Amino acid sequence: MKYKLLTAALVFITLLSCVEVEQEQRIMTVNGAIFSTDLGVTLIHEHVLVDWIGADSTGYHRWDREEVIERVLPYFMDAAGRGVNTIGEFTPAYLGRDPFILSELSRQTGINILTNTGFYGAVDNRFMPAYAFDENAEQIAQRWISEFEDGIDESGVRPGFIKISVAEHTGLSEVHQKIVEAAAITHNETGMTIFSHTIGDQPALEQVELLERNGLHPSSWVWTHAQSGTLEANIRLAERGAWISLDNVRFDLVHEAGQEGSIDWYADRISAIRDAGYLDKVLISHDAGWYDVGEPNGGDFRGYTDIFDFLLSALVDNGFSDDEIEQLLVVNPANVFGLKVRRSG
Repeated sequence: MKYKLLTAALVFITLLSCVEVEQEQRIMTVNGAIFSTDLGVTLIHEHVLVDWIGADSTGYHRWDREEVIERVLPYFMDAAGRGVNTIGEFTPAYLGRDPFILSELSRQTGINILTNTGFYGAVDNRFMPAYAFDENAEQIAQRWISEFEDGIDESGVRPGFIKISVAEHTGLSEVHQKIVEAAAITHNETGMTIFSHTIGDQPALEQVELLERNGLHPSSWVWTHAQSGTLEANIRLAERGAWISLDNVRFDLVHEAGQEGSIDWYADRISAIRDAGYLDKVLISHDAGWYDVGEPNGGDFRGYTDIFDFLLSALVDNGFSDDEIEQLLVVNPANVFGLKVRRSG
């Protein structure tokens, strides 16, 4: 397949279609609450900054905010030029989350940005603060609820979703069960949706079962990096109501058509879930950005445009309509980010 350059015109055309957000809800951005119908074209999962040094050493002292903004700003403007209205910024606490940078980027670009609360338990818990191992789920949840109610680090910025992560391709450890339970408590108090960095089928299935035991409906939870799982598990969890986030779309990684991770592969996975009847549970993004603290000028930075330049044309080649593209880029993000407690029963 030859990939066509998809201009912003196609994005704007999709906004003329008749697909509707399921219900008017509030969404919390870094510069305050907006209505879900105002979210617009959304990249559900991206990054600005990351600091890999570890939870015991990271902090705002590790980077220059003005330098980061100067480096990242052109990439945000490129995204805006493709019609992007909103970006979900997924860098968690203790890994480079900076609400001050995000608020300023939003102000300068006009793009809505959402940030998160929660803990990142993957990579052998390297990015978990020491107190997380001693506190119980209720105590941890209260920290996250306080960020939602009072703002992050006196910035006035409130999180719009919960970001957690668990170990890859294995059952949930005791500490990761605690994180999931803390997320359930926080969801019940705030309505923030739980996005979980989850690699493989087993930890995805176990998390949904644990949330259900804690009284939550699977629609309270997003399988972040669901492309790491099987199509069968993607469909099985979508059928139960969970969200399926396919969020590492990139053209430069794999060029061979049909190979796992290629643009064609993503188009085929999305098409298969659509054909099973669950397009309304699919989220797409790049998992891009990554100003890398400690690298000269932040190291290599990947932009936020491959979906518009490559993936959408592949979806059109697979028979996607304007309404279906709007479902992916506008409607599903508005529904998933809406502040709504989703209990079972």
